[in-house]
Amino acid sequence: MRCGAPVAEPARALGFLHGFARRRAPRVLPAPGGFGVLDDRFPGSYDDNKLIIAPGAGAEAGPDVGEVLAAADEVLAERRHRLVCVDDDRLGAAWAPAFAAAGYEHETNLVMVFRGVVPPGPPPAERLGLEELLPVLRRDWRRVLPQAPDEVIDGLARRVEARLRGASTVAFRGVRAPSGEIAARADLYAHDGVVQIESVFTGEEHRGRGHARSLMTALLAEAAGAELIFLVADADDWPRHFYARLGFEEAGRTHAFLRT
Repeated sequence: MRCGAPVAEPARALGFLHGFARRRAPRVLPAPGGFGVLDDRFPGSYDDNKLIIAPGAGAEAGPDVGEVLAAADEVLAERRHRLVCVDDDRLGAAWAPAFAAAGYEHETNLVMVFRGVVPPGPPPAERLGLEELLPVLRRDWRRVLPQAPDEVIDGLARRVEARLRGASTVAFRGVRAPSGEIAARADLYAHDGVVQIESVFTGEEHRGRGHARSLMTALLAEAAGAELIFLVADADDWPRHFYARLGFEEAGRTHAFLRT
C-alpha cells in the first residue's frame, strides 16, 4: 500500500470488487480465505471463473498457500484454466514462488484511486446499448484472437451481459471518431457511493488522438458525486502512467496468478 494513502480507500475498493464478483456470478463457492466464482455460460472467460482470496475472509494469518493451490484445482476443476486473485499485497508477494513452482504466471495490479480535480463541463460520453456494443466487442476480440472459433469470440463478447448484475448502476460509454466509429469505450460501475471505471479500450487505429482522455474526462465528470472513484491497472503496463496524469494515485496492490 502506498505510504500515506487513507486505509479506508483500498479496503473499500476491494470490497466493491468482491461484491461485484459475487453479484454477477451464477455460482459462488466457498474457499480458504475467500471464494470462487463460476459462470457455466462462459467457461473460457478467466474473469468469470476464478478464485478470489479476500483480506479478512480467512484466518487472521491468512490461509496456507498449499490450501489455496488445492482449492484452485477443486473450484476450477471443470475449467481448462486456473486463475487465483490474491487481493492482499503481503500474501501475494509471499506466495509468488509457490505459484511459480506450480506453473502459474504472475501479474501485479495497482488499485488506483482518483485524487485529482474533476474537470468542469466536459462533453458527455455517449451511452452505448448492448445492441451496438456487442458487435464492437466481437470485432475487437477477433483482432486480438484471429484464430479463435466464432463461438469463443461470441462468448467473450456476450459475457458483458453478466456485468449488468454486478452493481446498482452498470453503464457502457464511448466516444466516436470523426468517421462515426466508436474510437474508445469503457464501463462505469456504481454501487453504494463507490464508482469503478473498467475495461477502458481504444481501437488501435484510433490511438494517439486524445479519444481515451476525452472519454476518461467525461466519465470522471459523470462520477463526480461519488465518495470514491477507482480503477485497476497493470503495474507493468503503460496505461498506469496515463491514469496518473489524470489524477489517479496508487492506493494498494493485488496479485493475479494464471495457469493455462
